[in-house]
Amino acid sequence: MKNVREAGQKARLIREQKHLRSKREREEVFSIMAEQIRSARIPWFVPLFNPIARCLLAAGLPMGPNALVTIRGRKSGLPRITPLTIVEFSGRRWLMAPFGDVNWVRNLRAAGCATIAVRRRNEEVAAAELGPTEAVAFFRDVLGPRVQRTRVGAWIVRHLDQVDLDHPEDAAKGRPVFELSPLSPQR
Repeated sequence: MKNVREAGQKARLIREQKHLRSKREREEVFSIMAEQIRSARIPWFVPLFNPIARCLLAAGLPMGPNALVTIRGRKSGLPRITPLTIVEFSGRRWLMAPFGDVNWVRNLRAAGCATIAVRRRNEEVAAAELGPTEAVAFFRDVLGPRVQRTRVGAWIVRHLDQVDLDHPEDAAKGRPVFELSPLSPQR
């Protein structure tokens, strides 16, 4: 099935290329497609770990900076629950998508708000996606210093999330970041 999908993507790209006249336009399309394909790759362990994390977090067990985030589906309208890492620093909170433009990112863009559940406490939040320069500043000034505090945090971000904190400009490419702000008081 994966090969069929890849073949379909290649065929669509070739069809799109026919109307592109200049070499520069074709190169632009190729770079965009390559970035989309790269950013959509989720490591094999994520689908295995997410159900376990979802159960543990729903039971109220603390799992570091992880929380259950409920986002309304952009097509179905159904609530979608995903375990995500919330980065907190100086009283502000962010969600970072290490694997690119995945489903929860597209849902959050469409909904603009979510519900965060930490230790059985729910909080409604608004989510604003950061622009490119703000995302670079997030990786450089917030995430870098935050994860460098612990060896485990630095290892997870560098190896599992594959984020190069030494080059924030590269780290921000293809990784959406959302700043969260409360909609209502905590319950």
